Amino acid sequence: MATATDGAVSGGGLSGAPMLPRVFRVLRNQRETYNTFTLTLAPPAGEGAFRFEPGQFNMLYTPGVGEVPISISGAPGATREIVHTIRSVGPVTRALEALKRGDGVGLRGPYGTAWPMRAAEGRDLVFIAGGIGLAPLRPAILHALRNRDKYGHVSLLFGAREPRDILFMREVETWRGRLDADVEVTVDRADAAWHGQVGVVTRLIPRATFDPERTTAFVCGPEIMMVYSVRELARAGVAAASIQVSLERNMKCAIGLCGHCQMGPLFVCKDGPVFPWDRVEPLLAVREI
Repeated sequence: MATATDGAVSGGGLSGAPMLPRVFRVLRNQRETYNTFTLTLAPPAGEGAFRFEPGQFNMLYTPGVGEVPISISGAPGATREIVHTIRSVGPVTRALEALKRGDGVGLRGPYGTAWPMRAAEGRDLVFIAGGIGLAPLRPAILHALRNRDKYGHVSLLFGAREPRDILFMREVETWRGRLDADVEVTVDRADAAWHGQVGVVTRLIPRATFDPERTTAFVCGPEIMMVYSVRELARAGVAAASIQVSLERNMKCAIGLCGHCQMGPLFVCKDGPVFPWDRVEPLLAVREI
């Protein structure tokens, strides 16, 4: 298996039948927001610890309904609790939302490239998340905070549409209480109970503390949010090659066979989902790609 330094990480489900899921069991199904939940799964009996790198994803399958790609949102490394934070938006995710402790769910993975945590050692880190984009970034954030001595200044900038859309609220508050990281949260639209910042997440970038020449930025969220975040980072002096983005679009098979996630010469499922911005920027600018 390649390391997170390389970015390319082979899928753990590729041995044997690559399209055959293994049955994992639900340990917990926890509500996060009104339309988002966190599913914690245990591997089959007799299997060793599940290993993954920050930024990788699994394919989750519910019999008779279908299969969806979901980023792993738990702490990276070897684990027997595989965590996925999921927005309920369609028949498969609604079926996953209805699962209870002890229920079975099919899983293939892990797949895809990883956030380059090892390559970023010794550099300032800027994490920029929009909405559900905080979930794929969470393993990288946890890794950075647990290995704080390996990195320079750490900033987390998180934007949500409304206060009710803020993920991992208690954990975010814990991060905000740390003295060795800067955490800023903003919402597009405030309610009467919100006393924090209001505005799009890109407005937080000029206020963040980082040395642009030695910064690695990690960006995940809606594509339009990522485009504007990258523009603001570039305006601050961060090189395109030092900006990593996660593109989770139209993935279906996870092994580059179906073509649903093809983006020019790339397949998001096997060449991504994590890409350096300078690699995908020319493709995102092409109409119909």
